[in-house]
Amino acid sequence: MTALLTTANWNSAAWMRELRAAAPDRKFVLHGIDDYDPAEIRYALTWKPPEGLLPALPNLEVIFNLGAGVDAVLSDPELPDLPLVRLVDENLADRMAEWVTLQVLAHHRGTLTYLAQQHAHQWRERDQPIASEVRVGFLGYGVLAQHAARVIVSLGFEVQAWSRSEKDTDVTLYVGDEALPDFLANTDILVVLLPLTEATREIVNADLIAGLAKDGALGGPILINAGRGGLQNEADILAALNSNVLKGASLDVFQTEPLPADSPLWTAPNLIITPHNSAVSDPRSVSRYVARQMQAHEAGQPLENVVDRKRGY
Repeated sequence: MTALLTTANWNSAAWMRELRAAAPDRKFVLHGIDDYDPAEIRYALTWKPPEGLLPALPNLEVIFNLGAGVDAVLSDPELPDLPLVRLVDENLADRMAEWVTLQVLAHHRGTLTYLAQQHAHQWRERDQPIASEVRVGFLGYGVLAQHAARVIVSLGFEVQAWSRSEKDTDVTLYVGDEALPDFLANTDILVVLLPLTEATREIVNADLIAGLAKDGALGGPILINAGRGGLQNEADILAALNSNVLKGASLDVFQTEPLPADSPLWTAPNLIITPHNSAVSDPRSVSRYVARQMQAHEAGQPLENVVDRKRGY
């Protein structure tokens, strides 16, 4: 059965090489490069597909999303009613845990302050709270957040999370909209790993930021977002940084990507910017995941990690 790959500016050659190695008995074609008959396509492997591409494949059976978020696929108003499989990959989870840990520690240990002192040739020690005095809260508690939380817990931080539904977890869990204010009021470092849905669009705004703890050991709240750019109101974040309502932030995702060169976020105080690379999908690992799912599907077994269209993740 033929599978169509569309990767939106990724290294397509690497993806095709790993897919063919993982499933040598299958035919893979690359959208925009290879000629193919739309009727022969049974699987679509995609990230930010061109609108209208998936509905034009009459015999499509399964859509595999190659990244962590599925909002780009779900945004097509004519998306066929087929299983949409989200990516759940240990390699991806490890990369996200690394990035989240790096950002938490950077703000906890005052890295930006010490870099500024280095540039000014200043030798000055600053007060440093211990990890157990700092409350790290995960807004959204799916697979990636849970994996990162385990690392943060191991470093001694007080960790809690907010979720729309109950989950089996060892950390303090706040559930539902009514619990969100209490969660925010007890969070010093907010790690945002929510899916982007209509309910979460621009949830990180002035009101949410104002609800974060003001009595913490860091002297004010820190924001970390590696979820989706659409989760954040960037004007509100910029205003909060400029007014010191936020003591600092780390953003890996943005409303417009690449972030425009004239964006005022580039020069915002105490802001760390990374180019949406917190958890880059690894072609080899993902290819094996997709090949295994294809084999299971053809054997009549259920697909894993199928997106609930109503919830959006």
